[in-house]
Amino acid sequence: MARILAIDYGRKRTGLAVTDPLQIIATALDTVSTPELMAFLQQYLRQETVETLVLGWPTKLDGQDTDITAEVENLFHSLQKHFPDVPVHKHDERFTSKMALNALIEGGTSKKYRRQKANIDKVSAVIILQSFLESQSFGPSSP
Repeated sequence: MARILAIDYGRKRTGLAVTDPLQIIATALDTVSTPELMAFLQQYLRQETVETLVLGWPTKLDGQDTDITAEVENLFHSLQKHFPDVPVHKHDERFTSKMALNALIEGGTSKKYRRQKANIDKVSAVIILQSFLESQSFGPSSP
């Protein structure tokens, strides 16, 4: 099997998470400067077999677009263009930053570690990926 890679887009930094090759465990991969995202992904996809890209999709509680949704839509199309053989899925990212911060607090990380927004971005990407994996496991079952 191949890995699944999740992307938590931000204007400055983008958090990335990836599964193991068996697609069982989601782990933080890295946080990259957003302008360097495509170069990072191109290099990573040359080194690793990635079956699917999961893009965190920003919406407000009522389902309306946020101020960053248009930028994420542009990234979605760019990913499809640069990686035509890799399906790109949009996945709800509401509350992931808050959940990431709570996970870091519950995990006993220091305030200094939590203040580094790159750490929250990575954990947010893990939460998006884990949520995607869980949503796939509840799909239609085979007879």
